[in-house]
This record gives sequence, C-alpha cells and structure tokens, in this order.
Amino acid sequence: MREIVHVQIGQCGNNVGSKFWEVISDEHGLNAIGKFEGDSELQLQRMNVYFIDGPGNHAESRYARYVPRAILVDLDPGSLCSAQSGPCGRLFNPDNLVAGLTGAANNWAKGYYTEGAELSSFALERIRAEAEACDLLQGIQVVHSLSGGTGGGMGSLLLERLKEEYPERIVKTYSVIPCAEMSDVVVEPYNAILSLSKAVDHTDQTFCVDNRALYHICTRVLKLSTPTFTDVNHLISACMSGITTCFRFPGQLNTDLRKLHVNLVPYPRIHFFVPGYAPLLSRSSAPYTVLSVPELSQQLFNANSMLVYCDPRMSKFIAVATIFRGRMSTKHVDEQILAIRNRNSSYFVDWIPNNVQTAICDIAPRGLSMSASMISNTTAIQEPFKRLAAGFDGMLRRRAYVHWYTAEGMEETEFVDSRTVIYDLITEYQRQQEVTAETTFDDEPTEYEDWDK
Repeated sequence: MREIVHVQIGQCGNNVGSKFWEVISDEHGLNAIGKFEGDSELQLQRMNVYFIDGPGNHAESRYARYVPRAILVDLDPGSLCSAQSGPCGRLFNPDNLVAGLTGAANNWAKGYYTEGAELSSFALERIRAEAEACDLLQGIQVVHSLSGGTGGGMGSLLLERLKEEYPERIVKTYSVIPCAEMSDVVVEPYNAILSLSKAVDHTDQTFCVDNRALYHICTRVLKLSTPTFTDVNHLISACMSGITTCFRFPGQLNTDLRKLHVNLVPYPRIHFFVPGYAPLLSRSSAPYTVLSVPELSQQLFNANSMLVYCDPRMSKFIAVATIFRGRMSTKHVDEQILAIRNRNSSYFVDWIPNNVQTAICDIAPRGLSMSASMISNTTAIQEPFKRLAAGFDGMLRRRAYVHWYTAEGMEETEFVDSRTVIYDLITEYQRQQEVTAETTFDDEPTEYEDWDK
C-alpha cells in the first residue's frame, strides 16, 4: 500500500488538519472512535493510505478500528487540547501529540532556532516511527500556516529535516498564506517570506491557500455575511479531500503523488500550486443549479473557485491537474477539458503540449452527486508573493521588529537572503510566463556518432 504520513503544525495547521480528518473519516465510513460503519467495501479498499489498522482489525473488518497516521505538533498545547476535544479527537493516537510548554509568540526565529528546535527532535522521532511502520511510504504531507511562529518557523525547520531524512519521498505541504483582511499579527510578512524561502528548497509540492481568497469566496460566492474560521477550515478541507481522493479511493483514471509531481513540476523550484474546488454555491442558488461536467469544468477555471487570490487572465497556466468525483463518462470529461483548453489556449503556455492531466474517482463526496478539484501550476502565484514581499520590504527598510528575531539568535542577513530567494522565484515565474515555444527544423538530418567505435 502507498501510505502517506500526515503532519499538522501550529494552531492553524491543527485546526485545518482536524477538519480534514473529520471530512475523510466521514467519507470512509468511520465513526468518532474510528470504527467502520460504512456501507461499501470501496470505503475500506484503500483505507491504509491515511489510516493504520488498529486493535481488532485482524478479526471481522466491520468491527475493526482505524487510527489516523497523523502527528499533531504545536509549541502551545492549547490547539492540541482543542483538537482532542473536537469531533474527531478520539481518533488520534495520544503518543503522536507533540506539545511544548510555551508558544512561539508569532516569532519565526523562536520556532526555527530556539523553542521549535528543541521540540522538532521529538516530532521527527514520531514521524520516523510512523514512516518505518509503512509498507511503502509514498510521501509526507504537512499542514501549516506560513505566518505563524510555530507553523512558519518550526514548520520550516521540520521540513528541512524531513527532506534530509527522506530525500526520495515526496514532501508536500498545504501552506496558508496570510492577508490583512483576516489578520491580527503585525509581523506576518516577515514570517511568511522567511517560510517561503525555506519551502523553495525543502518541499516538492506546495499547495498554497490564500486567506484573502478564502475570505472572498465566503463573502462573495457563498454569501456568508460573517464568515468564521470554521467556514474557512471546511472550505480548505473540502479541497484537500478532493485533491487526495484518488489516493484514497479506486477510480477510472487514478493518480498518485509521484504522477502529480511529474506532470505539474517542469523545474524543481516551480512547485507552488494554486488549488481550486467546485461546486461553490450559496444556499440560495444551490436549488437552482444542476451539477454537470460542463458546469464543474467552467467553475474550476474561474478565479472565484481558486483558493489563491489572483487573476488567471493576467497570467498563464504552466500545467494543470483536474480531479473529478462521481459517476461520469471519461470521454465526456476529456472532451470538456480539451474544449476549455483549446478555447483559452492563450492562457496556457505553448511550450508544453497536453499540459492538462485528468483523473476520475467514482466516489462522490457526501451530499453531492459530483464535484471537482483542480491543482494548477500557474504564473499567477506571483501576485500573493509580490504582496507579501511589498509588506516585508516596507518593514525591513525601517528595521521594524527585527530585534525580536535577532534576540533568538537569528542573523539580520537572513532577512536579506530570504527576500532575494523570493524575488528570484518571482522572476523565474515571470520568465516562464513570457517564454514562447521555439521549434526549428534543420534541413540536414542529424548525424549521430557510432557508439560501437
């Protein structure tokens, strides 16, 4: 079995991660303590990708208990207490809860150099124990916020160590990008840029989730007057569930972490993805909308369905993966995606032909007849990076709050180095957007050397 180890770090990571486990436990027919109460054998077929066989699993499968292959980490024990008292709190193995005594106080350096450095060894030990128990480890997924002291600082340190220890495995992250509309932390631009600069080299796939886009979707698309973090977390977990559905259930066209990596990442540093989800409907409009493959396909490529606040019409798609859920025709899906690709060819880079991958899973999400998720590697990801860089430069120019970071043992030069890495990344994405396909044909056939000589 191709297993995945799940790690959630910090308050944001634990809140989003707990909601993710709540959603996929329901999809696999598990109750609040991990007992199987589903009505289909398909729910059990790939259970071991995210769950461990618990006590009683060698007996009748319907009386078995399943435990999430998850490690929960936070420097402040408060969020772990919330996770344990939540709807799926009794699912988690108590040994896999790694908590500190004091928080990181929104200080990236405290999470990376001091408090987090001490706790990361314990977290790595629990991750190692889960990885060694796997038959064939597919990869490690990390859920965290880029802007927190624990999620950003300690998350960066843990990613660095994971990539050193498991260089052949896919390390992917679901990283929440901060925004001014849903923030009360002044130093978020510092933390986010420092975290992003580490993610460039120490992750294979980074699924970016922008708080600004989530706020926009909740207020403008779902028509929620006062969106809460519960609404936002549910939206993220629904998208995560869609992205991982082909790992967890059988389907007509399946994919895995390695296939996604090969199809979506043309160059090692270009691995920051914009996820999307459909359908996104308000309560008032839902009764008037008929879900169909054309409707889902149109929604996926709309800016209002993307979890990063950006304009895809001002950029280009480098590569795209679409994952459909529900009973539908493979031919119909391929025709719709090809039609959208051809009709909007100017928004796709022309130097990669056939750059839209499709996967279909027969199992629809609870309460819907069908849904779709999209993972796009697009040059539009520059936009949130540029917003963060502008806030970072504004504060660093006046050296505001720098003393809190240097007091934890961080060098001031690291700020400049991190900013340089992000500007290089933005430049690289811009270069991919502007490049055109150049194919030349020689009149004379190419002559190859005789290797036998």
